[in-house]
Amino acid sequence: MSNSIVTKVIDEMNDLPNELQQQVLTFVVNLRQEYRQNSNDAWDILESMTGTIEAPADWSVEHDHYLYGTPKHQEADL
Repeated sequence: MSNSIVTKVIDEMNDLPNELQQQVLTFVVNLRQEYRQNSNDAWDILESMTGTIEAPADWSVEHDHYLYGTPKHQEADL
């Protein structure tokens, strides 16, 4: 945010009564919290998905088999 916007907001708030200034502050705090919750980066999204996708138990070892159909590297224990 540019300094000119911050200055304009402060100038406008200075003309408000204390009760309205408090409402503006509450609004800004809530808006910032909502923004932070919705601005996840890719790692946050992946972390939130951990354990939510069903896959075979040997997925991490045999991913080439499941993705490309190559022979499995290890035989399943029978």
